Amino acid sequence: MPTIFSRIRAGEIPGRIVWSDDTCFAMLDIRPLHRGHTLVIPVAEVDQWTDLDAETVAHLMGVAHTIGRALRVVEPEAARIGLMIAGFEVPHTHVHVVPLDSMADLDFRNADTSPRADDLDAAATELRAALRAAGHAEAVIGE
Repeated sequence: MPTIFSRIRAGEIPGRIVWSDDTCFAMLDIRPLHRGHTLVIPVAEVDQWTDLDAETVAHLMGVAHTIGRALRVVEPEAARIGLMIAGFEVPHTHVHVVPLDSMADLDFRNADTSPRADDLDAAATELRAALRAAGHAEAVIGE
């Protein structure tokens, strides 16, 4: 049975996908820790990131880096852009790329469980624009 991430990528469930290539895709988290919180997800449905081949891991980190640089443009007031792989929520590897003001921003108990759809849409639009401006139009998905 496909994971929720694969179902979103297939268009069965709505999602705010901002990046897609043959190896991975990236989308805004629906329970963001901070505005712009993005997940980078391999196409392969692998639960533990340590079970992915090294090439896929390297690609995920490269895309996470690209997303992080775009988030610096979109969220310039953030003190840092953090990176985390936890994997407890969905049994499909996903890298969290999160604008941060402090370490407390990485606490999932502080996630916004009811973000406004228009706020998520605006963040996705701004992130796509920043990715395109950085020369990644070929992988940017959406408006």
